[in-house]
Amino acid sequence: MSQSAPDRVIAPGGGTAGTTRRGQAVKFAVLVVLAAFFLMPMYVLVVTGFKPFAEATSARAWLLPRQWSTEGWAAAWTALAPGLWNSVRMVVPAAVISAVLGSLNGYVMARWRFPGADTVFTLFLFGMFIPYQAVMIPLQQIMVSSGLMGGLFPLILAHTVYGIPICTLIFRNYYASIPHTLIEAARVDGAGLLRTYAHVVLPVSAPAFAVTLIWQFTSAWNDFLFAVFLTGPRSWPVTVQLNNVAGSMVVPYNQQMAAAVLASLPTLVIYLLLGRYFMRGLMAGALKG
Repeated sequence: MSQSAPDRVIAPGGGTAGTTRRGQAVKFAVLVVLAAFFLMPMYVLVVTGFKPFAEATSARAWLLPRQWSTEGWAAAWTALAPGLWNSVRMVVPAAVISAVLGSLNGYVMARWRFPGADTVFTLFLFGMFIPYQAVMIPLQQIMVSSGLMGGLFPLILAHTVYGIPICTLIFRNYYASIPHTLIEAARVDGAGLLRTYAHVVLPVSAPAFAVTLIWQFTSAWNDFLFAVFLTGPRSWPVTVQLNNVAGSMVVPYNQQMAAAVLASLPTLVIYLLLGRYFMRGLMAGALKG
């Protein structure tokens, strides 16, 4: 009596279960290799930061420390602490204010078709393509004539203004994806433009706010050029302080590597905590169009 071969299990994707498992293993292996490749600079930074000064050389950059030491981290923290606090005081208001203004602009551009709306929106978009170097001289002259040079306020103002175009684009595209019937229902109930924004549009704007806040936080935190010529030594953010962690005669690699890790930790923490909301915002349409 002959016995028939057992039926193969068909996976949801159309292949067999074995084929699917092999495909997933290959994808996982590729992702591990890519992750290891992109984490190599972080490995060098962390390992070198834990080496004593005499051992922190370029010849031993890939090797583990013979003697683990925290002297580099202590020196880096002492040098960067004022700059870290200045960066927090600058980045938080700049990101929040530009996101709020971008939300209002995006709502008006998406839902209010006034004469010349497309021209105004195009002019907003031009702001994204103006390099920092092109506005250095006029921006400094404006700050000097208004008596604002030297503190954190001109830096907050510059990043807020520079962030409005990209925030407007993100919110405008996100609000364009909201069903028009939802807006019309609020208008039929007697809600005006601002009331519709406050009670209907704003409660569903969390994904777009997550995208813009992370974007603006990272952009302002990593800026160096505006920080150099708009602020004074007492208001320098962490990027300028990081540039100054260097010896005049010798290079303290352990301090520089530890300082680079400390300076990048806030943005890393933001992405780890809010990364999934950032992806949800992108998937929800915040960058469509």
